[in-house]
Amino acid sequence: MVKVSPTGNAAGEETVQAKYKPKILVVNDDTASLFALSGLLTTWADENQCSVVTAKSGEDALRHVLQDDFAVILLDVNMPGMDGFETAEAIHNRARSSSIPIIFITAFLADDLNKLRAYQQGAVDYLFTPIIPQVLQAKVSVFVTLAKKNLELKAQAEALSLRTADLQAANDKLQREIKERKIAVEQNEAKDKFLAMLGHELRNPLSAITSAASIIGFPGAKADSVERAKKILSRQSHHLTRIVDDLLDLGRVMSGKIVLDKTAVNLGEVILSCLDSLRASRPVDSYQWTIDPIDTWVDADPTRAEQIITNLLDNAIKYTPAGGSISIKKTLADGKVSLMITDSGIGISKDLLPRIFNVFVQGEHSLDRAKGGLGIGLALVRQLVELHGGDIHAHSEGENLGSTFAIVLPQAAAIQPSPDQPEVRKMATSQKLLLIEDNEDAREMTTQLLKEHGFQVLEAATGAEGIILAKEEKPGIALIDIGLPCMDGYEVARRLRADKDTSSMYLIALTGYGLREDHVLTAEAGFDSHFVKPLKLQQLILAIETFQVA
Repeated sequence: MVKVSPTGNAAGEETVQAKYKPKILVVNDDTASLFALSGLLTTWADENQCSVVTAKSGEDALRHVLQDDFAVILLDVNMPGMDGFETAEAIHNRARSSSIPIIFITAFLADDLNKLRAYQQGAVDYLFTPIIPQVLQAKVSVFVTLAKKNLELKAQAEALSLRTADLQAANDKLQREIKERKIAVEQNEAKDKFLAMLGHELRNPLSAITSAASIIGFPGAKADSVERAKKILSRQSHHLTRIVDDLLDLGRVMSGKIVLDKTAVNLGEVILSCLDSLRASRPVDSYQWTIDPIDTWVDADPTRAEQIITNLLDNAIKYTPAGGSISIKKTLADGKVSLMITDSGIGISKDLLPRIFNVFVQGEHSLDRAKGGLGIGLALVRQLVELHGGDIHAHSEGENLGSTFAIVLPQAAAIQPSPDQPEVRKMATSQKLLLIEDNEDAREMTTQLLKEHGFQVLEAATGAEGIILAKEEKPGIALIDIGLPCMDGYEVARRLRADKDTSSMYLIALTGYGLREDHVLTAEAGFDSHFVKPLKLQQLILAIETFQVA
């Protein structure tokens, strides 16, 4: 007998047990005969774990057959309305009940023709009343035993199906866990590699900066050595800034914190500007360049467009040996601009190509890491391009066969050049400026830089000290670090604006945060300008000149 798992309550157990309990249908229009016939089977049925169902007409029997399966049907032949033969025919004409064995029961002697008709309707036997109980039970038990076997097989099939489903679910869960574990391991490995790369990429420029600073500070250093050291300081500082900017921007764009300020951008001008910028840190002029001269305009954020192209050009230069060729081609189609940058460099392997835009992905390099990079440039490019509603693709025939990167951006209408603006007048000397910065080294170097360009600098290490100096000296400009201890830059700006003696000062926020919401916060605090570290002197001078002209 099949074991049925408990359902947790008596009603549930009875329902499950009933599902696998064979049923016997007794059909007779005579109430007394129906009672007597079912009575002969009830005790026996209970002992043999089956049940008896009764019906008083052929129509009633059909209703039962539509609802349940039966091990055997005891069917009276002579019934008014639908007789036994018609009932049997209707039962066996239905596919689901066509195989139910039927034992005809009659009180009249049946001739051969009636018996033949009964067997033609699917009868398995013919009994005459009065019925001997032992004979009836013996005949019925054959079909009940057969039904039990069928039900057991059905129960086993259902149990096997459930077991199979459980095993499949367990296997699916196991496969998911294996996949998740594999992804986690890969991510941990990628993070470890990234941290190693980050350490390498930061130490290289820092080492160069430290050495350059030592040369500049060396009393016996020659003039040409000092000049080269200054260039190295500038170049490596720019390189460090790019590393930090890429890291911050990738985090911002992946978390949806970058908001584009789109306008019509001339891709040709951006490309030339990017090449000029790259000359400070890359051997741009040692390559054969083919640049499409056609002016092409796209709808993009100018800063982000420059970031996209700079990263793609830097990638082409980085992976193309000196003397190689790099071409830049632009095409227009269906309101879209396609920019293709093709190089003759080391190419991309087939296994790397599908993952080339993933974070921290790079080709295999030796320990010297001559190519450098953090493996975030192309990931950042893809995020920025998609943020513009564009698309990006990479193609390579394989290693040492070069590569092509193609970006697609929305086209924009060209902007007519405006008349030349008058040149911004030079700074007046002795312009008094208040610098509030808690980092001693940063304050000292910024002060020296400002003094070299004609500013009279007042220094303060805290917000409270800066407010006192502002009231006493009344400088026209205050450059205030936001991340001050005790009293932050926002509070300093609010207090300076609230005091009639300092309310008209030109306030400039200096911070490491450059998101749009950061600009909103500084504006709400009363700042006139928002500068992101490191401080760019020309940006400061232009802002001050604009303020003075106004």
